[in-house]
Amino acid sequence: MTQTQTQTPAPSIAWSQAMQAKLMAALDAAWASLERSHDPAEIRKVRDKAKAIGELAAMARKVAQMTPTARKPPVDVLAAGLAAAQGGSDLGIMAAPLAAQAEHARRALDKLKGGRRGRL
Repeated sequence: MTQTQTQTPAPSIAWSQAMQAKLMAALDAAWASLERSHDPAEIRKVRDKAKAIGELAAMARKVAQMTPTARKPPVDVLAAGLAAAQGGSDLGIMAAPLAAQAEHARRALDKLKGGRRGRL
């Protein structure tokens, strides 16, 4: 299965900030009309509008959080090992812990599958 490349989170951040600015402007307008009025029906209407704006803001935050964040590409363990063997680069320092993690993960997977060491 192939994975598709996701866009950087910049468009979602811009969308979220624009949405927040619009919602804050609407909320400010609602509160300004609330301060001017003494009519209970209009006050109730403005409070309902403010509640709806708050619900929209909560949904916008949830949508903005669903956007995946950009990740660093994984360090290729084989390339890091070769670079360490050839010239002793900084990647060689990182290759040993990554190789150990890969070996540990492979053994854990073998245990789960009932492999050579995991059999009872």
